[in-house]
Amino acid sequence: MHIQENFSLRPLNTFGIDVIAKQFASFSTIDELKKLLQLAKGQPLILGGGSNMLFTDNIDGIVLKNELKGIELVKEDDECYYVKAAAGENWHSFVLHCIHNNYAGIENLSLIPGNVGASPMQNIGAYGVEIKDVFHELEAIHVKELSIEKFTLNDCAFGYRESVFKRKYKDQFVISNVTYRLRKQPKLNTTYGAIEQELEKMQVKELSIQAISQAVINIRSSKLPDPKVIGNAGSFFKNPEIGNGQFQQLKAVFPNIVGYAVGHDKTKLAAGWLIEQCGWKGYRDGDAGCHAKQALVLVNYGKAKGRDIYNLSQKILDSVKKKFGVTLEREVNMLPVVL
Repeated sequence: MHIQENFSLRPLNTFGIDVIAKQFASFSTIDELKKLLQLAKGQPLILGGGSNMLFTDNIDGIVLKNELKGIELVKEDDECYYVKAAAGENWHSFVLHCIHNNYAGIENLSLIPGNVGASPMQNIGAYGVEIKDVFHELEAIHVKELSIEKFTLNDCAFGYRESVFKRKYKDQFVISNVTYRLRKQPKLNTTYGAIEQELEKMQVKELSIQAISQAVINIRSSKLPDPKVIGNAGSFFKNPEIGNGQFQQLKAVFPNIVGYAVGHDKTKLAAGWLIEQCGWKGYRDGDAGCHAKQALVLVNYGKAKGRDIYNLSQKILDSVKKKFGVTLEREVNMLPVVL
C-alpha cells in the first residue's frame, strides 16, 4: 500500500483524459481500503474501471483504485446459482466466466466496459436486461464509519441507470462485492431486433447464452468504438422518458421519431436518434467529437480535455431541447462535478 503524489489518471479512464490526482493509491484487500480511508483527508474518489466518468479537471485530493479480486459460487437452489464477484473484477471477464459455467442471465450485458462494482451503482443495462433483474445483494464499506453493510435488492432502489449509491448514499460507501442470482435454466432474451438479426447472420441453429453473448459482442463491436483505440465512455446520454401526449405531438411533426412504450403513460425516446437529427453524428471539434456510427457516444480522438467533451455535450443538450423540447440527461459522471 503506497500513496503516490501527482499521479496521472490518463491510463485509468476510458476517455483517456490526462488529469493529475494530488494523491493516488490502490487497494486489493478490505484492510488496505480501511487504512487508506483512515488516512484520507477529505472525500476520497473511488476509481473502478474508469469507464463511466469524465474528468473535467485535476483531482485535488486522493484517488483510491479498487483492485479487489475474486469470483465464487456461494450457494445454489433449485433454480439459481448465487455468484459473488469482487468489485474490482472486470465486468466483461466476469460475464464470460458465468457463460463458461452456464450461469444464465447476464449474457445480454456482454462487452459493457468497466468493473463489477459499477454494475449496481449504475444499474447497467443493455438489450432488454438490467442488473436489477439478476441482483441478489452487495456488501459495501462505509467511508467514515468503516463498517461493512449489506444491501438487498430493495435497499438499492434501482431505476434507469440509477441506484441509491448515485443519490441518497452518493460518496458514502465503497462497494466491495456483488452477488448475482443467475439461472440454471436460461430465459433467453432476444426481444431486440438487432440480436435476432445478428443470430440469423451467425446462422445459429440452437439458441444458447453463448450464442446471445457472441451476437451482443458482434453488435457492440460494430457500432461502438474500442476505448483502447478512441477514448470514450460508451453511451454519454440517457434515453429520455416523456408523456404519451408529448410523444404524439412530436410524432405529428417528426413521423420517424423512435420511441418505446414504458408502462401505460410514458414513452422512452432513442436519444441517439434525437442527437442525429440535430446533425451531431460524426461531428468533430479539435479532438472532441460525436462518434460517426453511434451519436450517443462522445469521443476523444487524442488530446481533448475533459472540458472540451463537456462543452460539446452541452451544445448537444441545448440543440435537442431547442428542436424537440426534450431535455437529455448525461449518463456519464463529471469529476469534479461541473456546476
